[in-house]
Amino acid sequence: MASTDSGVSMAAYAAPSLFQPHRARDAIRDAHKKKIAPLLGYYAGLSSIPITRFLAPMNFDVVWIDWEHTSCNVETMTTMVHEAIFMSQGRTMPFVRVPGHDHAAIGYALDAGASIVVPQVDTVEQALHVVSAAKFGTRQRGTRSAPPFRLIPFLTDTPYDSSRDIYTCLNDQAAIMIQIETLEGINNLDAILTEVPDIDIVWLGSLDARISMNLPGNFGLGGDEPEWIAATDKFFKVLDKHDKPYGGFSFVQPPFGSAEGFKKATERMSFVMASADVMHLANLNEDLKIARGLVEEVRVANGATKNGDVSRVEKLALKSNAKEIPSESA
Repeated sequence: MASTDSGVSMAAYAAPSLFQPHRARDAIRDAHKKKIAPLLGYYAGLSSIPITRFLAPMNFDVVWIDWEHTSCNVETMTTMVHEAIFMSQGRTMPFVRVPGHDHAAIGYALDAGASIVVPQVDTVEQALHVVSAAKFGTRQRGTRSAPPFRLIPFLTDTPYDSSRDIYTCLNDQAAIMIQIETLEGINNLDAILTEVPDIDIVWLGSLDARISMNLPGNFGLGGDEPEWIAATDKFFKVLDKHDKPYGGFSFVQPPFGSAEGFKKATERMSFVMASADVMHLANLNEDLKIARGLVEEVRVANGATKNGDVSRVEKLALKSNAKEIPSESA
């Protein structure tokens, strides 16, 4: 069993075939029970197959593929899931945030081999629908359609538990994460977790929740308003009551995080988005600023003045070029 800096490799939770979802439910529960370290992942905010392929060998525990806010077709989403699983040799477990509560979208993500993140769950009825779309069989109130050839008979359809059939095993493999993103959802969370125990993990969407409460978004970093403090206190008390795992963002570097803040967050979190492709690509802008500043230092050292003025030598060169090149109006 290979290990990583974040604990046990997720390859330990892989199914008999990498075409199947990992045993994500077990991994999350083990992290919640402190049997293994919190699952550390990166947020794939761009529908990019090459970026997914590039990051796969880094062996993050999980990847969050954001199908909700970075629209792409089903084929691209499926390919990103497969790239994450196969290029990491099963060490990275994909989660797909589906675009809403659509029954078909939930099925597409699960058929691809991912676990799912479902946004904006506010009521018991919505949560029941989500679980129904994700599960096979009436025993778990499931209405998911069994894909006849998504798994190849006698080749990739081997159940991880030989005493059960593949569909009952699949019900216990892929995880269901719901996002609570409104005050209504926070107020209904106790009823949701009471009525829908098959939910595996809960994520507080603090950016959306704050905006829904008419508070500043604050990049999802929370705030100190009394109504916000009351809402989050209620959220965590409900999670503790139901002994339910919690997931969220926590970054290790400014401006959106710190080492101390990250360590504190992981005391509670079982599933941590610790990095994001969009954040690191945004650093290209900072690279450009630094590069331009260094170029300007070299120019000044070589005789150019600040504020974009050119040196005497450059002015002579420009004047010479102007004599040689006829104007368009000539």
